[in-house]
Amino acid sequence: MKKIHFGTDGWRAVISDEFTFANVEIISQAMADYIGGIKSKIRNKKSELYKKQYAVCIGYDTRFLSEKYAEIVATVLSANGIKVFLSDRSTPTPSVSFYIRKHNLIGGVMITASHNPFNYNGVKYKGYFGGSVGTEITGKMEKGLYKSKVKKISIDEARKRKLFDYKDLTKEHIESVKRFIDLKSLKNIKLKVLVDSMNGTGKDFLEQILSNTKMKIDMIYAKRDAYFGGRSPEPNEHYLSCTAKKVKKGKYDLGLATDGDADRLGVISSDGKVLTGHKVMTLLFLHLLEDRKKRGGVVQTICGTKLIDKICAEYGLETFETSVGFKYIAQIFLQENILVGGEETGGVAFKGWLPERDGIVSALMILEMIAYRKKSLKKILEHIDKKYGTYVYKRCDLEFSEKKKKKLMGILKNKPFKSINGKKVVNVKSFDGFKYILQDDSWVMFRASGTEPKLRIYSEASSGKKAQSLVDCGKRFANRV
Repeated sequence: MKKIHFGTDGWRAVISDEFTFANVEIISQAMADYIGGIKSKIRNKKSELYKKQYAVCIGYDTRFLSEKYAEIVATVLSANGIKVFLSDRSTPTPSVSFYIRKHNLIGGVMITASHNPFNYNGVKYKGYFGGSVGTEITGKMEKGLYKSKVKKISIDEARKRKLFDYKDLTKEHIESVKRFIDLKSLKNIKLKVLVDSMNGTGKDFLEQILSNTKMKIDMIYAKRDAYFGGRSPEPNEHYLSCTAKKVKKGKYDLGLATDGDADRLGVISSDGKVLTGHKVMTLLFLHLLEDRKKRGGVVQTICGTKLIDKICAEYGLETFETSVGFKYIAQIFLQENILVGGEETGGVAFKGWLPERDGIVSALMILEMIAYRKKSLKKILEHIDKKYGTYVYKRCDLEFSEKKKKKLMGILKNKPFKSINGKKVVNVKSFDGFKYILQDDSWVMFRASGTEPKLRIYSEASSGKKAQSLVDCGKRFANRV
């Protein structure tokens, strides 16, 4: 059996293979030992944890047995003397992060495998600040695995000891979202919107929030389905292909989709085109910058787009680049004045909200941008391309064993490309995979997934044909390993 390991965002594994009740108990005890180890900081006036509640909240997604796994975590933490607020329903990941901040908790846990296929589940640990913790903390938890005997008590016993309670973790989050968004600007705008919750925790929240507007909101895949209707709950071009057809055929102004735990957003234009995560982040960034008149730095992962770099250069904004994983973005949010931070998969965080992705807020901000500019999404996109140039992003995932990943990364390290597709390599970034930047500003990148047995190949160029050619070149090279 493989050792439990925290990847880019928590521990994820195949249900009933590695993700078992026993392993969830083991990781819960390691989390309990870590939390117990920082308890003294609550009484230290110089600590960031001073006067925090010695308590955590636990949420879970719509996957198979997620509520049971969440209950297991709750019983182990309670048995270790930690007070637990367990969600009484499936909940978005940002709801957990919001509850931690709102109620001054020491941390929180989310049972989810996010956008992974239906046969996966996972555990995310959230810090007191309401976001993903860094490798320093997850590393301590990993070192604590198997060190202590698992402690457990029943829910009833935990209640008797006043160490447990059920809570609705979503209510306060959604009510605060309504205050953060300019609902007044959305009240009279007439849009026809198709919302795909991908059978995840996004449910019908957008419909609820927009119920007093003149928008026509049609919901699809809003109910729980542990198999996600046969697709992975990842809001990208591949898994939203049927939804995109519905948007075009139904003459919707746009489509919006949240992933399995509702922290990421997919956007579909009226012509049925699914926007890349880069374009989604660019829209949100420009809305905050130009419409809401906010200022601050911008954080992207190494897979980020040159388009945002170009906009930042125009406005004189500081940029930051991290490894893949929102935990790295969250840390910069806590240290710097950041306007927006995001990744290529559609997960974006905003100044004044949480150091955490929030697909529900992102969806509403897209609608708010349309309302502010009084232009269709398609017109807004055309204006961006005209002003800043065309940047087309592509990504391909290949099934790749750990052995093949290691071999390929070794080859790329020891024998780096000098040129690709006839273009000279002018820069190589190797802090999370290998990214080759070419003389025409296009790029291609190889990166081993931290959560699945996959190799990811990314590219960006001035046209779809050029970007696809770079990906195809990467595939041919990788497949020879």
